[in-house]
Amino acid sequence: MLYKIFSVVLSLICILIPVGKAFAAMDYAKQVLIGSDFSNKDLSGVTFNLTNLLNADLSGSDLSGASLFGAKLQEADMSNTNLTEATLDSAVFEGTNLSNAILENAFAFNTHFKNVNIQGADFTNVDLKNDVLKLLCESADGVNPVTNRETRETLNC
Repeated sequence: MLYKIFSVVLSLICILIPVGKAFAAMDYAKQVLIGSDFSNKDLSGVTFNLTNLLNADLSGSDLSGASLFGAKLQEADMSNTNLTEATLDSAVFEGTNLSNAILENAFAFNTHFKNVNIQGADFTNVDLKNDVLKLLCESADGVNPVTNRETRETLNC
């Protein structure tokens, strides 16, 4: 009898939990992860709020729906990342490589950008302050290899 109940419960768990998905997204909030390697990882929905990611490698990773509120991303490699619908508010991007990144529908209104590489980045539907938009338009160039959108057009330069 106990074996039958166990089998039913196990079957229900397998049905209710999608294969390959964790019980909850990882939470790296308020950690010091200087120089960490998160390249080519599925980090969708992960929390990096107020995390120090100085010189971190996030290149090629899926950060869709991730929260990087107030994250310090100076000199980080975020090339070829998917930041679709990510929360980037109050994050610091200084010397950050965002080449070919997709930031479509990301929340980045109070995000700090300085000396960033946005070659081929897609900023479709990203609401930015006018002074930030002006700064980004000065260096906007290229076409995103995934979305085939021109960086200047996605920024409405």
